[in-house]
Amino acid sequence: MTKKKIIVFMPAHNEEENISGVIARVPRFFHPDYEVEVLVINDGSKDRTVAVAKAAGADHIVSFPHNQGLGAAVREGLKQCCLLGADIGIMIDADNEYPPEQIPDVLAPIIAGRADYTFGSRFKGNIKGMKLHRRLGNYTFTLLQAILLRRWIYDGQSGMRGFSRDAMENAVIIHDYNYAQVLTINLVRQGYRLEEIPISYQVRTKGQSFIKFRQYVSSVIPAIYKEMRRPVSKKRQASLRLKRDEASV
Repeated sequence: MTKKKIIVFMPAHNEEENISGVIARVPRFFHPDYEVEVLVINDGSKDRTVAVAKAAGADHIVSFPHNQGLGAAVREGLKQCCLLGADIGIMIDADNEYPPEQIPDVLAPIIAGRADYTFGSRFKGNIKGMKLHRRLGNYTFTLLQAILLRRWIYDGQSGMRGFSRDAMENAVIIHDYNYAQVLTINLVRQGYRLEEIPISYQVRTKGQSFIKFRQYVSSVIPAIYKEMRRPVSKKRQASLRLKRDEASV
């Protein structure tokens, strides 16, 4: 019997110090019905990210000639997962902050058919080393998403997210700088089922985050506003409900 495919994709910008450890820890044989491949989206790195990723066992590498932003990298990752034939995709940051060992946990609701889109939720799990201002920023932007979507969300900025094939095909990321808020708003408003799974999290010890607070706020708030003003397809919502009803029969 031909196995289905899970692709673990990693947006990476100058992560030569971290990416090999993340790739090495990806579980490859956790489900008998699925094969697992690793895809790296190299977002214009100037260091040895690509060489290190190849040596660590990445199955696929797609490179941008220059840095385009995390939103653009995630958009490309979802696109490439579909082109490579993935039945399920999962994104994990290449900075070694999120636990690859918990990929099976984050994907379990999608494999079971009860969710289309999942988070590895730090604030339902364990967090080590996150500074107060980052906690407050996460709380604030997560609360904003919860208000806009009228449902409770614990970790709207998680860098570990799972996707069904259908969610990957129809996700829209309208902003290149970042993806977190607009992607969740887009998918939930379309009618995709979201589930959060507790994970462990530890702040990076090597390399440097691209996030700068002022740029983050000035870029993300307008993108959220734009996404909320986009019309939601009623046909798409009805199609998703029909698929779920047929699957439950």
